[in-house]
Amino acid sequence: MGLRLGIDIGTSGCRAAAIDMAGTPVDSERVAVAEPQRDGVAVEQDPALWWEGTRSAIRGLLQRVDASAITGIAVDGTSGTVLVTNAAGEPLAPALLYNDARATAEGATIDAVAPPESPARGAGSGLARALWLLSRHPGATHLLHQADWITGRLTGRFGHSDPNNALKTGWDPVAGRWPAWLEETGLDHSLLPAVHPAGTDLGPLDPAVAADLGLPAGTRAGAGTTDSTAAVLAAGAAQPGDAVTVLGSTLVLKVVSPEPVAEAATGVYSQPFGRYWLAGGASNSGGAVLRRFFDDEQLAALTPTLDPEQPTGLDYYPLPAPGERFPDNDPDKAPRMEPRPAEDAKFLQGLLEGMSAIEAAGYARLRELGAPAPQRVMTLGGGARNPAWTRIREHALGVAVSARPDAEPAAGTARLAPV
Repeated sequence: MGLRLGIDIGTSGCRAAAIDMAGTPVDSERVAVAEPQRDGVAVEQDPALWWEGTRSAIRGLLQRVDASAITGIAVDGTSGTVLVTNAAGEPLAPALLYNDARATAEGATIDAVAPPESPARGAGSGLARALWLLSRHPGATHLLHQADWITGRLTGRFGHSDPNNALKTGWDPVAGRWPAWLEETGLDHSLLPAVHPAGTDLGPLDPAVAADLGLPAGTRAGAGTTDSTAAVLAAGAAQPGDAVTVLGSTLVLKVVSPEPVAEAATGVYSQPFGRYWLAGGASNSGGAVLRRFFDDEQLAALTPTLDPEQPTGLDYYPLPAPGERFPDNDPDKAPRMEPRPAEDAKFLQGLLEGMSAIEAAGYARLRELGAPAPQRVMTLGGGARNPAWTRIREHALGVAVSARPDAEPAAGTARLAPV
């Protein structure tokens, strides 16, 4: 039985997963990675931590699965995380994480020349962070994304990426090229990676690396993807109208669409997804709000007491702090979580109803932009384990909601590994 491996690199952990040739998960291994360093709006991390996490996760997994059966490997990483390296792929500085927000001047430069629908606009884009790094390391040879660099470490060949990771660095997925306007930002095109469709066979692993990891010498690497796209692959979304909601610290919505849709103001963009597109956006609401008021033990105790068939009428808009990006772009939007009832269960249900309403409004906004209405919604993330929330969301969305809390992005990425 052949096996394929997927690697999912997060900010605090790395997971390796094995699937069989039918796409069925076989086993997985997770190892912790030291948290990024934060200093105000600066968020950075030593890429060596990702590589050590990858090595440990693969070695741990291979203690339980047949290494000789593995044919290929692919990697996903956090969207918008970038680093610069020399010709040998050695990082010249810590990587800037997806939520590093110090590149304000670079964001203004991009906004002056980028098309209005480009997801590379603004200080929060991968392109802005790339320009910030390159201005401080003019001797760089490669500009890479998190998944690109790990794939390069596996193969010994750097300078390759995929459309999903490259999107927020300026890649035009419709034209299928790095656009000419990037030169107006001062970016040297020679630093940009070659972009291959996700799953493209990039060739064999470096023999010494394969031996170090315990993988067969013939193991091949596939072009990877971003963590959110990997989650969609893991959930099993495939046809237009298939939607995936990730209930993590934030609320991320994705729907398979026949055509790309975009709205830069609310962060809506579309990624290539086979012969279709994956349109989505992300609200600042989500599990981070719940964590302000309840721990795991309290949530477990309160959930069975909720009554999804009897709405509270509290009309909350739960946010962890002022500011919203999707479905409305309002940097000053205030959280609305009052009045707070005396009963904790009613308060919790009100928060869940508020987040469900945001989810419904998000899918409605995607529909207004041209994406299809959800025909079914698959749910990942910690919130997928809450049956009351699932029922509340079904009422709000008007479609069936299935919980896939154990669907791992690493297993989705493994689908991109060469056979």
